[in-house]
Amino acid sequence: MGQPKTAKTELDGLLAFPLTPFTEDLQLDLGAFADHVERHLEAGAGALFIACGTGEFSSLAPDEVQALLARAREVVAGRVPIWVGAGGGSATARAGVAAAEAGGADGVLLLPPYLVTGPPDGLVDHVRHTIGDSGVPVIVYHRSPGVFTAAAAVQLLELPSVAGLKDGFGDVDLMTRIVTGIRGADNPRGQEFLFFNGLPTAEVSARAYAAIGVARYSSAVHCFAPEIAHAFHKALSTGDEATMDALLAGFYLPLVELRDETPGFAVSLVKAAARLRGEKVGTVRPPLREPNPAQLDRLERIVSEGFAVLGRIGAA
Repeated sequence: MGQPKTAKTELDGLLAFPLTPFTEDLQLDLGAFADHVERHLEAGAGALFIACGTGEFSSLAPDEVQALLARAREVVAGRVPIWVGAGGGSATARAGVAAAEAGGADGVLLLPPYLVTGPPDGLVDHVRHTIGDSGVPVIVYHRSPGVFTAAAAVQLLELPSVAGLKDGFGDVDLMTRIVTGIRGADNPRGQEFLFFNGLPTAEVSARAYAAIGVARYSSAVHCFAPEIAHAFHKALSTGDEATMDALLAGFYLPLVELRDETPGFAVSLVKAAARLRGEKVGTVRPPLREPNPAQLDRLERIVSEGFAVLGRIGAA
């Protein structure tokens, strides 16, 4: 196995997951993608994870993922790390990791296996097989159908390319066991292993996850309201409970209430909100669906109130 990269795997700051823009006939719009990536950079993203969950990885063809990676590298020009999604069945995921390395990605977010799962050791073998001889750093996405036990997660330390684990399953008890097991393992990599909160609208659970040693998180809100996303991230970093409470009550919790009305709205609402703020990202690909007019009206009010809360905090 090749030696994994070490240069750009710190992944500090607010992690952004760009949207994948489509044209009216749902073809890839690389020009709009370039503009969207640049706005993330201008807003202060610490790293970009392209063609992942918010980027509609499940709807993309392999050549589209590679096109997005190539364009992102052109735009970013080394300013921040670029990670890219890979996943699906074992052969598809393995090809995706190899293509990411060949395309110059700084790392790979390995999404769960497709359709089927296996026992804990089988999941570890899936990661091992997927990595193959690649040396590109990999973050394993811990979510259905790829849910690890604490013991299985510790086995990931035996795979030098695995740099961390991102939790999208939402079991704080299990995640506590995983963090404790890895940090206490008889393996020097246990102390440098990275943990991420990857739940939808992660700010809602950010305080709980930070308390168990999982302070890093990905913010979908950065796609359309980076000012709000950074204000919350700063408040979490400094222990500013009043700011977090105000943003949760006035923006994040109403957004989550709307999100939970329809499957897939964790992506659809983000794309709709980006359009409301002038981004030319197009609509989602099926089976995701767009919000209806009443939902769009509520979304616009929620975003407006979020900025109003931000203004009140700034004036305090």
